[in-house]
Amino acid sequence: MARVAVVHNTLDFQGGADVVCLVTCEAILRDHEVTLFTIGETDPVVLAARFDADVTGLDVQRPPLNSVIGRAVTALGPRLGPQLALRSVLVSQYYQFHAAEFDLAVSTANEMALPEPSIQYVHDPQYHRNRLDGTTEGRLNPLWSWFGSPDTESLQKATVLANSSYTADRMAEIYGVRPQVVHPPVDAIDSTRPWENREQGIVVVGRIAPDKNVLQGIEIVDRLRERGIDIHLHIAGSAPPTYRSYVSAVESAARNRPFVTVERDLSRDRLEALLGAHRYGLNLKRDEHFGMSVAEYVTAGMIAFAPNSGGQREILDDRSDRLFDSIAGAVDRIETAIETDARPALPRDRFGRERFKKEMREHVNATVNQ
Repeated sequence: MARVAVVHNTLDFQGGADVVCLVTCEAILRDHEVTLFTIGETDPVVLAARFDADVTGLDVQRPPLNSVIGRAVTALGPRLGPQLALRSVLVSQYYQFHAAEFDLAVSTANEMALPEPSIQYVHDPQYHRNRLDGTTEGRLNPLWSWFGSPDTESLQKATVLANSSYTADRMAEIYGVRPQVVHPPVDAIDSTRPWENREQGIVVVGRIAPDKNVLQGIEIVDRLRERGIDIHLHIAGSAPPTYRSYVSAVESAARNRPFVTVERDLSRDRLEALLGAHRYGLNLKRDEHFGMSVAEYVTAGMIAFAPNSGGQREILDDRSDRLFDSIAGAVDRIETAIETDARPALPRDRFGRERFKKEMREHVNATVNQ
């Protein structure tokens, strides 16, 4: 039995990266002692229960002044963005003071400068971005890169994993190191409701945040209804305090539309029931690194639509009738699917949790036994 540190910037956003973190902890706990190093106010045990992950026995370590750091970054979020790279710098530096106590470090929050040996799971390269987005967070990235970016030589010695081929290609472009692809865990949703009995509605799942373009989902449904299509929209996701102004805008838009419903912080049972009862799932984030919500739509037996960019193309097998380049394109794709009574055709079991846990255990055990 080894002592393994899982290093994760924050669980406060309660999204796909945090699923990876907690399911990784669950997988490793079967054979090893695990300590989670993180920053933030979210209780890992409570969040793990929402994600249906068993983290019994998990030790959690947060840096001194954790609450102060968490509140400060959250308060500044509307102006500065979530500053995930900054959080990664802080938590990785804190881990370094304890590194001698552990046999292995596993980053589940992208590439980090960690002592050997390490496994690093990359959702999206967080340092030395070759395409800055113009936000304050993007403009500060060179600073965080100077403090926290690993060099190519250290990454070549680490086991580097990526959530999609798209992300692996970006890592190769930035660092000259191409990770192995380990798709995130997405359990099949056991919905047996016949297609004919499902509601003609769209569900948008995920963090309610500007980068997710949730307001565009409302615009798409507005346009479909203008074309005479009787369709409604469910927005179902977490609402981190950092994005409170955007969440307010989404909820305000929904209040003026009886055909739009917003549900925050759903239980897993409620989410699965919602997906299993509807026909269409919609993702709106461009250059999505993987797209766990898209995979969930597929596993629930829905027809999924997403922007024609990023890792979500892999999930949808590059189908042109499911991918779009604009809001108008999304409206056209959904209208065509409704008018032709299109049915789901993609396999529902490609990204199962047990597959992910098995792959992560294998990587951890192989590294520990080197």
